[in-house]
Amino acid sequence: MRRLWPGRYLVEKFICKCLWLSDCCRERVRQMGQIEILFGEVEKAVSVMRAVAAWGRGRGYRVWPDEWLTEEELITPNARPENFCIGMMAGEIVCAFILQWADSDYWPDAPQYEAAYLHKFCVCRKFAGMGMTGLVTEALRAECRKRGIRYIRLDTGLDEEAVKSIYLNAGFKIVDVIDCRNGRAMALYELEV
Repeated sequence: MRRLWPGRYLVEKFICKCLWLSDCCRERVRQMGQIEILFGEVEKAVSVMRAVAAWGRGRGYRVWPDEWLTEEELITPNARPENFCIGMMAGEIVCAFILQWADSDYWPDAPQYEAAYLHKFCVCRKFAGMGMTGLVTEALRAECRKRGIRYIRLDTGLDEEAVKSIYLNAGFKIVDVIDCRNGRAMALYELEV
């Protein structure tokens, strides 16, 4: 068998190492405790977004250009400074995002405070692959329950398969697809709180 597939041992060793690392990552996150969402953190949130976007560009991913990731570009009537969030665990920033209470661009007919709209969600690379999307989703659900909000919504490019998989695994469902003028399609996701 080794002659037919000499790399089999290495592949099995790699898979075992990945499973071990995954278990180690989950254990580390468990030890760090619950995620705490801090609102009004514009500078820190934008810094994380820029760092994650730079990492993605360095690997050939289609991500937001730096000129879109400035306070001047990101602060809008729907995304005020108080909507810029960071997620903290054990004193470390693990993620950043914008959490709006209205989204007139993609959900123009939805009443304000019907949903929380998650935008520019970024996980610090040190914490990638540790289930942060699920942890943040649970923290957002708790925040929404306190505020009487029924849904968490977000949008991504329909062709973004990796992102689609992450959000579907976190429990979101695609509820609509919008064709944009630039030829791309946007998937609208929703999660009931």
